[in-house]
Amino acid sequence: MFTDYKPAKGYDEYFSASSQPRSALRPLLSSLGQLGIEEINRNHAAAGMLLKRLGATFRLNGSGEQGGERILPFDPLPRLIRAGEWQRLEKGLIQRLEAIDCFLADVYSDQKILNDGVIPRADVISSHGWRPQMAGFKPPLDRWCHVSGLDLIRDGKGTWRVLEDNLRCPSGVAYFLENRRVMKRMFPSLFSGPTVQPIDDYPSHLLQTLRELAPWTDTPSVVLLTPGVFNSAYFEHSYLAQQMGIQLVEGRDLVCEGNRVWMRSTAGLEPVDVIYRRIDDDFLDPAVFRSDSMLGVRGLMEAYAAGRVAIANAPGTGVADDKLIYAYVPDMIRYYLAEEPIIENVPTYICARPEDQAYVLAHLKDLVVKAVGEAGGYGMLIGPHAEPAEILAFADKIKADPRNFIAQPTLELSTVPSLSEGELYPCHVDLRPYVLRGKGAWVSPGGLTRVALRRGSLVVNSSQGGGCKDTWIVDETSC
Repeated sequence: MFTDYKPAKGYDEYFSASSQPRSALRPLLSSLGQLGIEEINRNHAAAGMLLKRLGATFRLNGSGEQGGERILPFDPLPRLIRAGEWQRLEKGLIQRLEAIDCFLADVYSDQKILNDGVIPRADVISSHGWRPQMAGFKPPLDRWCHVSGLDLIRDGKGTWRVLEDNLRCPSGVAYFLENRRVMKRMFPSLFSGPTVQPIDDYPSHLLQTLRELAPWTDTPSVVLLTPGVFNSAYFEHSYLAQQMGIQLVEGRDLVCEGNRVWMRSTAGLEPVDVIYRRIDDDFLDPAVFRSDSMLGVRGLMEAYAAGRVAIANAPGTGVADDKLIYAYVPDMIRYYLAEEPIIENVPTYICARPEDQAYVLAHLKDLVVKAVGEAGGYGMLIGPHAEPAEILAFADKIKADPRNFIAQPTLELSTVPSLSEGELYPCHVDLRPYVLRGKGAWVSPGGLTRVALRRGSLVVNSSQGGGCKDTWIVDETSC
């Protein structure tokens, strides 16, 4: 079935440059060959129907053709990563988050890294994620990032790099879990070969992490705070609450009295110890952040400051989501941990630096330019695919507001065979592993592989037509 498959230029994860299958993939390729492309297409269609019945949807904001509920496109050809390779990535992810956590604790207190000139103060306090209201706060366990999703890519040489950090309300884990459920049901024969590390225990690890954030009680009460049914990730909110066996609440379900948070119930007020929040900082507490918020809980931050409730993730973590601050994470690792980064960044130009800006403006047609506060694939220029008028418009935007932009080389993201128009085609992918940090640290075996299903596209975001794959971490002995 791979006879006509032609790997793209760069690094294909199934086949080498000479179109020979990689050794770890041979058992899988044999199983896929036994199924055949027609059977895979039939099961792929059935998988889409199953996901629809399960309600595994996301909502696009907007109206008309741009809005409404959609199934996240699912590709049935899994992505394989060797267990030994994965162990190194795990160490790198934990290292990175330890440094970011040190940075957050520092910038909201002594600001040593700013005073020492390692990171310019102006770059931090001008960030959209900077929350001066968090100065002096000490979260439970001195941890700021409890649930993180870091985006990794493989470049054209097969080298892993960190593309972005997602530290406020990282999404996608429900699709990561549902992909595996669908794969087991639709393609059970594929699991008879490689020994694939299980992922079903993610909800139990998440619940344990959240409970550990309330050391003041042996029986912590945990809730998941959602903006409501119109949020794009509401399926995930309800799914995770159900899987953990906790209450899914909106702001109107909670009240603060006596420096504590309480949940309204038919039996009266019940105490809440931990809030897994899936709403942005600005909407958490109208007494501290946006006064017009209807989504949060008045008095929440007062209870938080008193140490009577934990919030995951801690407010203020968004400053480290900033794509400009991302460029300094290797420096954070060296500064706080006295170590070299295990996983490097993608080379990044900071347009606020005059020398970087001059280079970017002279090479826009070759670079990817990103607005530092945007997400979902919005606010980007992909130079090699852009029209001249678009390049000129971005040049004007950079000159007008250089702090708002970074630029990176146009990388040849690794490819994995995927179904495109019923045929196998090399599609670009990234990977979002999930890291849980309570008293210890735990990394999901694999993560959400996002795939650019539009032929030739480098944009994997679901809002831009991307889909997802199951990710297998396979034991060395089974390869």
